[in-house]
Amino acid sequence: MADFTMPSLGADMDEGTLVEWLVGPGDTVTKGDVVAVVETAKSTIEVECFDSGTVGALLVEPGTTVPVGTRMAVIDSGAESPAPAPAPAPAPAPAPAKATAPTSELQTAPGPTTTPTRDAVSTPLVRHLAEQKGIDLSSVHGSGKGGRITRSDVEHTPAERPHRVKASPLARRLALSSGVDLSALRGTGRGGTIRAEDVRAATAAPASRTVESREAARPPSATAEPTYPARAAIAALMSRANREIPHYYLSTTIDLAVAMAWMRDRNASRPVAERLVPAALLLKSVALAARQVPDLNGYWKEEAFVPSPAVRLGVAVSLRGGGLVAPALADADTMPLPELMATLKGLVSRARSGRLRASETADPTLTVTNLGDQGVEAVFGVIYPPQVALVGLGRVTERPVAVDGMLTVHPTVTATLAADHRASDGATGARLLTAIDRLLQRPEEL
Repeated sequence: MADFTMPSLGADMDEGTLVEWLVGPGDTVTKGDVVAVVETAKSTIEVECFDSGTVGALLVEPGTTVPVGTRMAVIDSGAESPAPAPAPAPAPAPAPAKATAPTSELQTAPGPTTTPTRDAVSTPLVRHLAEQKGIDLSSVHGSGKGGRITRSDVEHTPAERPHRVKASPLARRLALSSGVDLSALRGTGRGGTIRAEDVRAATAAPASRTVESREAARPPSATAEPTYPARAAIAALMSRANREIPHYYLSTTIDLAVAMAWMRDRNASRPVAERLVPAALLLKSVALAARQVPDLNGYWKEEAFVPSPAVRLGVAVSLRGGGLVAPALADADTMPLPELMATLKGLVSRARSGRLRASETADPTLTVTNLGDQGVEAVFGVIYPPQVALVGLGRVTERPVAVDGMLTVHPTVTATLAADHRASDGATGARLLTAIDRLLQRPEEL
């Protein structure tokens, strides 16, 4: 037996709310399958299973908030679990795992777990994709072996589900606990987003409504805007970083003439959708530099620096509804540039739609914040604990430079470094920035 527990999805996460299970008792799962959706203060995360086997008991009910490390489900990964190999003769009884699985305290409704369409789907991920798009699997023709519905079948089926109600994470949590239908509420937040106060107003007693009416009648200047959970979580983490980490800062201006010319030559022979952008070259150079200067790639834990054997490049992404997340590009130093581009695009898209994977949020070793698309020329960031460094990248801009005694104009970028003085000093930080510069002068090696 193996336990499925509430994972830690960031240094600032102490608890999470189970939004929904994507599997039920008796389902067969493999390592890497998405089995649950968890909401944190910052985002909604799809959580993968770290074991293969048969789902036994579901121990936490959707809508429940539990601390990190809490047992949420039991997975039978023993040798006695039934093998999925087909048998020539029909079995006279249900699969042993379903007969012997522990009885869950939370018996799921017998609808989808007993229909033929659920059994026709090969993985929980396919069911989840269908549910996410609002697709009735009974109307999907399976192209897999034996008529099984594949991920491709679902992805190529037009979505039927209406647009998801815009609501803050706290508002969704309150609505779940109080039984309020979010679709029936009118949001007072930015862009019509439903706030926690909107949900509380829908469930308030008449006396409370009178008080709230008086509050609403005040002039706008007298009513303070509440702090959203994501903003509060970021504020707490950055306050901790400024309080505990002795930052030092460095910056340098990097000539991108060679890199940009090389990129234009490469793009000339590539389809528009696959052309490289400067951000890909910058991120790859930072990842390679982190591998060359390992003293800045890792964590400060228990009053000591712990280097990481791999480079997991955190990429700061601003969310449309406000807030910030920094999912990780795993092994960014070894990815070919086209693959890095595609991975980055998917990562940003999932972050902004609230569908990041747990493996994409866990333990970045060094974070990059790039505000060039916002027109900023230089950014000096705050380190995400327990990391010990953060690289800031500004806008690619034309500047006068001296080349062989002659003044000319070249594209340049300002790269900055915020580093933890407990783990390194200025000489180490300078080596990292110098390595980034050197790599960008040889873009064919990226």
